[in-house]
Amino acid sequence: MDLRTSCLCLFNVILLTGPACGLQITSTDSTSIEKASGQIVKLDCQYTLAAEDSGPLDIEWSLQPSDNQKKEEVVIVYSGDRAFEHYYEPLKGRVHFNSPDPKNGDASMNIMGLKATDTGTYQCKVKKVPGISSRKFFLTVMVRPSKPRCYAEGQTHAGKDMVLRCSSVEGTQPLQYVWERTTGNKLLPPLAVLDPVGGTMSLRNATEVASGTYKCIAKNRVGTEECLVEVNITQPPNTAGVIAGVVICILLVLILLALLLFCCCRARNKKKYEKEIAYEIREDVPPPKSRVSTARSFTSVGSQRSSLGSMSPSNLHEYTKPQYDKIPPEEYVRPPSHAPIPPPSRMAGPNLSRMGAIPVMVPAQNRDGSIV
Repeated sequence: MDLRTSCLCLFNVILLTGPACGLQITSTDSTSIEKASGQIVKLDCQYTLAAEDSGPLDIEWSLQPSDNQKKEEVVIVYSGDRAFEHYYEPLKGRVHFNSPDPKNGDASMNIMGLKATDTGTYQCKVKKVPGISSRKFFLTVMVRPSKPRCYAEGQTHAGKDMVLRCSSVEGTQPLQYVWERTTGNKLLPPLAVLDPVGGTMSLRNATEVASGTYKCIAKNRVGTEECLVEVNITQPPNTAGVIAGVVICILLVLILLALLLFCCCRARNKKKYEKEIAYEIREDVPPPKSRVSTARSFTSVGSQRSSLGSMSPSNLHEYTKPQYDKIPPEEYVRPPSHAPIPPPSRMAGPNLSRMGAIPVMVPAQNRDGSIV
């Protein structure tokens, strides 16, 4: 036993009436440890033995439950001069003793590839009968901020309000966001309003001077990440000119539609009118006379003239010339009686002329009575 241990034992016996001296854990490092995920942590557990500690050496690391109703989980054990490192499945392959031979006074444990689920209270217990000693460590595994996303919301016109947003999906709270300007005079606009917890920067009544590149830094106790966003403030467009142009275009379209509709209606009415005129012309044309009626009238006229020619000269004064130009009415054109017609006398033309007869041209007829 060294001088330091002897003095400590004497102090406990005389002043504090503490337990008898024996196995002691001598580590003085902080028992509250914060680490980032992915890192390696060493839980320091150095110990010393007393002369009366003669039993077998046992070292046990355990994870203490946050709920007293649950049992503790054994993480790693050294017993019988042999290390057993596969007790706790979530830490399997990531935990081992710091010293290859823990019986030399170093019972420290290393955890590699830390995860957020490794957060908890760990206890180191060293036992060598009759000596027993233990020490607890409060390990907090923090997740550094993930790459934040920066973007702008709102109109980028002069005189308007806009908001720059920055957010990290992962990261152990509390997270803080800091905005910086990387171009120009690197000073934030005078009307900028920052929210370090929400990660926003509001630009009130933005001007063209606020244009530039801004950087957002997301940080917590174990790390930082950053992103950039470009802001370009421009003058608002001439809305009056745009509205006037739209109105003019609408009016032109309406005029073209009206002209097209007028032309279609006019062409339709013209086509309809032409069809009506053609139909009226066809109605005014009289139907043609049949050849049979014509032949009959000529036959009737010829018969009448033949009968007139056979009259005596004394009866000719009753028939004037104008009467021969008229076509007798239908009631006068009747077929002769069924009495047999005497055959015409074969009198010569000169003889007829002496007797006062007027020669008449009779059209020739065929057998069916038609005029040839």
